[in-house]
Amino acid sequence: MDYEKAYKILENFGQLHVLKYYDSLTESEQKNLLSQIGEINFEVINSLNRQETDEKNIKPVSALQLSEISEKKEEYEALGIKAIQNGALALVLLAGGQGTRLGYAGPKGTFNVGITKDLFIFELLIQHTLDIVKKTDTWIPFYIMTSDKNNDETVAFFKEHHYFGYDASYIHFFKQEMVPSVDFNGKIYMEDKGQICLSPNGNGGWFSSLCKAGYLKDILDNQVKYINVFSVDNVLQGIADPVFLGAILKEGYASGGKVVKKASPDERVGVLCTNNDKPYIVEYYELTDEMRDERNADGEYAYNYGVTLNYIFPIDKLISTMDTDMPLHIVKKAIPYLDEHGVYVKPSEPNGYKFETLALDMITFMGTCLPFEVDREKEFAPIKNATGVDSIETARQLLTKNGYTL
Repeated sequence: MDYEKAYKILENFGQLHVLKYYDSLTESEQKNLLSQIGEINFEVINSLNRQETDEKNIKPVSALQLSEISEKKEEYEALGIKAIQNGALALVLLAGGQGTRLGYAGPKGTFNVGITKDLFIFELLIQHTLDIVKKTDTWIPFYIMTSDKNNDETVAFFKEHHYFGYDASYIHFFKQEMVPSVDFNGKIYMEDKGQICLSPNGNGGWFSSLCKAGYLKDILDNQVKYINVFSVDNVLQGIADPVFLGAILKEGYASGGKVVKKASPDERVGVLCTNNDKPYIVEYYELTDEMRDERNADGEYAYNYGVTLNYIFPIDKLISTMDTDMPLHIVKKAIPYLDEHGVYVKPSEPNGYKFETLALDMITFMGTCLPFEVDREKEFAPIKNATGVDSIETARQLLTKNGYTL
């Protein structure tokens, strides 16, 4: 990206203030700023002026429950194992976040949940995957999405620990794409005179980021048919689960999402359902009192199964999303910035917007999605907080309950 081209782009989108200090920057800083400008999708900012037109028609769907899965487990597992052995599955771990909410300075996956010994989040996730590698006698391509803030540290951590026994040639890292933060008038904030204020584009951008990193060719060349995408948060989750994959194949669904029976009707988790007859995840705050209390024919709550951020998506449907505008979530945030006088300001109240896409929104583009129930005592131990609900404490309790020595 040269200066003239960057100038025209910024002029077209009313963002010329980004070049205010350009002449005072070093050659290296100028090159870096032009590179940032070249990476930005300015159409994202235009979404501030779009109106939400989708009329929601949300309806509950039945999950494939534990009892039903148990009855067909051998059949599902055999199908899933065969597919994995045929190279049909790849994995994507969403690990772009930091451990800030845990009171930890570092990539979240490097957090140590051990008490008497080291036991890292990344280590646990690799162990779960190795269980399937051994069962299928097949190495599964494992892609890890990092961010600008934690990529180098994450890559170094895996190297230092010899990839926790996973074949390093099957592990690939890629960075999450970044988007600019703006003020309430849509003007891009500057973090420094040569640095645009950028933030990750949300976990819904994982596939576009994977493709941008050049890995789609490898996936297609290797004839991968499905991607199991999952979050770094849940230290007990089943990864590359052949029973899950086999159930999707056997029951004729395009995709699937692992769900757990909610601890209570008002638990703060999204629920897999339909919206206008398409797969949809209704967030807990979208549930009305009437929906929350609705019962099905069996007397159970209709919206009773929460998603765990562990999905299997078909490659062909994922590729089709590349030509589709993903729903963009515009979030008010307190954003540190450089003011018009060149002074760095750290506000205590929201002063602008950040833009995010969410992995859960990809469900809508899949056609059909199987809600696949898992036992929350055995597969749901998210670490989101330092204490309280979904915390380090609760995860350690569940790990111990499942036979792990901490």
